[in-house]
Formats: sequence, C-alpha cells, structure tokens
Amino acid sequence: PPHGGLILLGFLLAWLPAATAIAVHGVIQLSANASRAWLSRRFIDWRIVGSIAVGVAIAASLLALVRYSPSETVVLIVLGLMPVMVWIPKRWFHFDVSRPWHAVACGIVSGGLTIAVGVSGPTIDIGFIRTQLDRRTVVATKATIQVIAHTLKILFYWQAALAMSGGQWGWVLLGIPFAFLGTRSGNLILTRLTDSGFRYWTRWIVTVVGAYYLIRGLIGLLS
Repeated sequence: PPHGGLILLGFLLAWLPAATAIAVHGVIQLSANASRAWLSRRFIDWRIVGSIAVGVAIAASLLALVRYSPSETVVLIVLGLMPVMVWIPKRWFHFDVSRPWHAVACGIVSGGLTIAVGVSGPTIDIGFIRTQLDRRTVVATKATIQVIAHTLKILFYWQAALAMSGGQWGWVLLGIPFAFLGTRSGNLILTRLTDSGFRYWTRWIVTVVGAYYLIRGLIGLLS
C-alpha cells in the first residue's frame, strides 16, 4: 500500500528506542523498495533519481556534521505533521521534480527527514504529485530513491542497530519476506488504479496515519 513504511515505523517505535527503530525500519524498507524498484525497473526515471540523490547526500552530510540523535516524541510529532504537505494547493507551492534544482531540493528535504525521523513519503509526494508522470514511473522512481535514502539511514544508525539482540534481529529478518509480499500485492493494486485514483488514495491514507502519530506524539509530550 502507499506509504506502508509510515505505518511500519509506528509499530517499531512502540517496540524499540527511536534510533534503533529507524535503523531497523531502514533494513526492512530497503528490501521492500529494492524489490519494488526491480519489479518496476523499466519505468525508473534515472535523471530524477540522480538529482534527488545529490540532495539526499547533502542532507546526510549535514546531519552527520551536527551529530544528530532522534527523540521518539519529536519523531512522532514530525511524522504526524508531514501529511499536511500533500494538501498544499498547487498555486501556493510549485514543486516539480522533473526540474533538476527542484529535485535536488526535494532530495535535501526528503533525505533529511528519512534520516532524522525515519520516513519522508509525503514530502517526496510534493515533488511527484504535481508532475505529469505516469503513476508507474512515480512508484518506480520513488522506490529507487528510497533504496539510496534507506541505505544511508542504515549507515547513519549502524551503532544502534548493532546494539540489538539476536532475537530482535530474528524478528526483523522474519519481517523482510512480508515486506516483499506487500510489495507484490501493492503492484497488483497499482495496476487497477487510475492516475487520479492513485493520487487521491495516497493523500487520504497518509493523512489518517499522520493524525494517529500526531496524537501519540502530543500525548508523549504532555505526559
């Protein structure tokens, strides 16, 4: 489903410390997005991938420079607020990843959020949802970008991942095949959707999930 990674991260944050949850999320999502990118490889727009990857690398370097460390409450609140961005009217905010500099800026924002709070789906959508790209190209290109971003995220939180026990890693490895199955089912759903239907359901799914995270984060802030 659209933004399954957003839902997955919520479960992980309830089980693990923020840095470890983000690292584990990166491992599972790397496998899911790699399979999605491979299955849709003929639709990948490599020019957009390259431009956004530059931005992701810039964001990763800046976060490493300031020695960033995540807080669960902050992560949940940011995740809850992100879906607001997909509702911004086009006349207010023009952002199109088919333009190289827009793509680099999208990479900085989405890459920074991927590392800082674990996911960035809605922010990437701001760049893609306003283009005229076919939905299959959108999904394939985003998956390829996410492979790059999640790889950097795993490297960023490598020490937190190493602190996990063997039993915890067993559950993570068990989840990888389910991520692949989710990707396969998502591709089947994608073939049945129109471009407008795909954009409509993406907006509503991330909004509902985001509202849940925002409530969790505010409760954590006030408790």
